[in-house]
Amino acid sequence: MATAYPIVTLKPGRDVHVRNRHHAIYLNAFDSLNGIETGSIVEVHSHEGDFLCYAQVNTRAYIAGRIIAFEKGDPMAQLKRNIKRSIELRETFFGDGETTAYRLINAEGDGIPGLIVDRYGDILVVQCTTLGMDRLHGWIADTLMEICKPKSIFEKSAGPGRKKEGLEPREGWMRGSGDPSVTVIERGLKYRIDLEGGQKTGLFLDQREMRSLVRSLAPGRTVLDCCSYVGGFSLSALAGGAVAADAVDYDAFALEHAKEHMALNDIPAEQFTTYAEDVFDFLRRRPLPHQYDFIILDPPAFAKRSSDLDQAKGAYTDLNRLGFQALSPGGLLLTCSCSFQVDPQLFQTIVFHAARQANRSVRIIQRHRNAFDHPVNLFHPEVDYLKSLLLWVE
Repeated sequence: MATAYPIVTLKPGRDVHVRNRHHAIYLNAFDSLNGIETGSIVEVHSHEGDFLCYAQVNTRAYIAGRIIAFEKGDPMAQLKRNIKRSIELRETFFGDGETTAYRLINAEGDGIPGLIVDRYGDILVVQCTTLGMDRLHGWIADTLMEICKPKSIFEKSAGPGRKKEGLEPREGWMRGSGDPSVTVIERGLKYRIDLEGGQKTGLFLDQREMRSLVRSLAPGRTVLDCCSYVGGFSLSALAGGAVAADAVDYDAFALEHAKEHMALNDIPAEQFTTYAEDVFDFLRRRPLPHQYDFIILDPPAFAKRSSDLDQAKGAYTDLNRLGFQALSPGGLLLTCSCSFQVDPQLFQTIVFHAARQANRSVRIIQRHRNAFDHPVNLFHPEVDYLKSLLLWVE
């Protein structure tokens, strides 16, 4: 017998985004959620009574509804079907084994809000970022075991999104167990990933295509990798033929991992130097350790909320100006932003002002290459947060 879900209605005129298949419903769009169990699944109707979707609700959150199915029927069956389709998409691009670390499920990007799943070899890493997905914790693990048949599943549910949902961080093994340190391959390069602690789930997988771009342009260049984390850009550059790479990051522990990655890939130690310090302070040094002709700026998000935007614009401008000033004429600068609040046009304007302040002539020769395992949902563009500009600087 089919499960009957509580029916909730939207206020007049508040169904446009839902009909356009956007996955978020704001609290003030609902007529009422009285009597609805928070974290449960509801059937959403328009004010006129038309069926719209099934959504997981959190009555205490600003985004009170997260849509998991747009078709009439069993929403759990539709959710499982979306999970299978997401995994099949990755098999299209990563079935050759050249890369063993990639994203299997990208939340709204795959039509599954609140769920992120990464593969690291034969281990899956899960992030549940919404109350609704958190309630399906066990079902998600069982479904992934059935479809992917991994050795084990590790959960790393943390970050500000859970706090907004009224959830505490959670980390540990969901299914099976094992060594939390795993070696993976990205286009022939080896990385050692520590699942416990650290940022994200061990490696910034969304920058894979840009790491490959850096590798292809690196021969003969001296590289400065700013906000390097575990040295992905540095490793790519040196593997591609760079003569030297310096990595700067405030996280000394991450830089030790970067050194391990060099050794793991037989990169001579004398080609790679790390600096555990603030990147702004480093770029203001005179003289700098090298004459750099390739600089990568990949800072953390300076704007996590709209209220941070003015401060973020100043920080991005300063960082890019310092990068321009540190770069040799005829050099390359790859500058990135992962702040959703800073859209591509605004980011380009910020970089323009930085170039003007540095009195450098700059040309854009490449824009961001999106990683295939981080698809952008055309109906939910907020997942398109990452942008990059590769610049030729005179």
